[in-house]
Amino acid sequence: MLADWVIFLKLRAILSVSDKTGITELAAALRARGYELVSTGGTAKILTESGLPVTQVEDVTGFPECLDGRVKTLHPGIFAGLLAVRGNAAHEKTLTDFSINFVDVVVSNLYPFRETVLKENCLLEEAIENIDIGGPSMIRAAAKNHASVAVLTEPGQYNEFIERLNNDTIDGDYRFALAVKAFNHTAAYDAYIAEYLNSVSGVDYPERLTLTYRLSSAMRYGENPHQSAAYYTSAAAFGLESARFLHGKELSYNNIGDAQAAVALIKEFDEPACAAIKHATPCGVAIGADICEAFTKARDADPVSIFGGIIAFNREVDCETAERMKQIFLEVIVAPSYSREALDVLRAKKNLRLLELPGISQKPANIFEIKSAGGGLLIQSADNTDIAVEGQKTVTSAAPTDAQTRDLIFAMKVARHVRSNAIVVAKAGRTLGVGGGQVSRVWAAEQAVARAKALKEVNGAVLASDALLPFPDVAELCGKAGIAAIIQPGGSKNDRLSIDVCDKYGIAMVFTGVRHFKH
Repeated sequence: MLADWVIFLKLRAILSVSDKTGITELAAALRARGYELVSTGGTAKILTESGLPVTQVEDVTGFPECLDGRVKTLHPGIFAGLLAVRGNAAHEKTLTDFSINFVDVVVSNLYPFRETVLKENCLLEEAIENIDIGGPSMIRAAAKNHASVAVLTEPGQYNEFIERLNNDTIDGDYRFALAVKAFNHTAAYDAYIAEYLNSVSGVDYPERLTLTYRLSSAMRYGENPHQSAAYYTSAAAFGLESARFLHGKELSYNNIGDAQAAVALIKEFDEPACAAIKHATPCGVAIGADICEAFTKARDADPVSIFGGIIAFNREVDCETAERMKQIFLEVIVAPSYSREALDVLRAKKNLRLLELPGISQKPANIFEIKSAGGGLLIQSADNTDIAVEGQKTVTSAAPTDAQTRDLIFAMKVARHVRSNAIVVAKAGRTLGVGGGQVSRVWAAEQAVARAKALKEVNGAVLASDALLPFPDVAELCGKAGIAAIIQPGGSKNDRLSIDVCDKYGIAMVFTGVRHFKH
């Protein structure tokens, strides 16, 4: 009778990995503890070359790998050993009857599907061949039977496992934790596949939405100290998640939100530009002949609010600009690069966060914005229309000059990054006043115009409104303040009233036909 159960005394580990990092060290540790090593293809080759005895999967299953490697582990000789419940007499008898051994450990990471589809010019056929079938199946089976089976899916787990293996501390709680990670791993893998195939099929809003984000960092707190928070990033790299951290304290929840707002805004400009953000709202934005001029103009647009702000540039930060920034308290600076001298200057400020984002000016297509709404999600395509060619139409007797047209476009580019109702007053390539987040458009206009008046530059400035002007009150305010031109979508039944007021004051008004609400 004893001979009938000898089969269950053999410890067995299955190793089949795409990422071979650390696999020989892990296999050696398993072998040293008496595990039989069962492996496939490239993994078996590496282990054999390292001097470890390896049992081929086909020697376990009695069936060779076939279909160009598409079928390797998909066999009862593997899966019965993975799924059989220890202590279940019927399960144990079945394994004995078919000479199948229990499997105690599974080490598997999957074909590099995400890495494959992120490559330039990846073909659908190549993507399909990188959809792993046997790997996810083994992982899920091992995770389901975590009461007896330990499953590892990432090289980063190996060191702790080896330590526990050598200390005999691989217990139920640890196997359960591994199982949780394993199901997250396969769920994310399937989500990547679904996202890719949806994009290939041109499906923007599938019936079932699968989104995959990886934990980038846990945070001390969220918007306020009593709120917990974490930062997750997706596979698509087009924003702050691609930045390299060069210096300073750890980024906070609010830092990341504000810095991403600054990055999104700076992408609007081809000229050397600087965007200063405070509480997710632009407080000073400017373009210049060089980055130093752009920063100086942005700073002077609101020298009070920039204190504690976030700064983004679309050109390398030089020493002169760094010296000027050093004079004020800033939280974060994001730029495509920094000169060595600029870094020396800025690193003298211990807590200032410096981020390098070489692709800060890139404007990826087909970006979607996601916002939580209770237990649901609101998803929309990004507002990425080209404001410079929106089919602008002058509707007043006076037409804007070329300089005013440039300022109108500049102001509207900023306005679509301001919370609605959004009003931006600008002149000579810089903001003079920003009003946003008001429940009344004229209140937002009063706010922006008041800021411009404080700088004593409102006369001859332009005003941008993210949405139509339903009443003539904003135009009247502009006329009395000396605003020279207005840009707005138009489309109100009261457009004629605003046009008449503009004609009375000699203001040029341009309709774009495109609204830019940001809620």
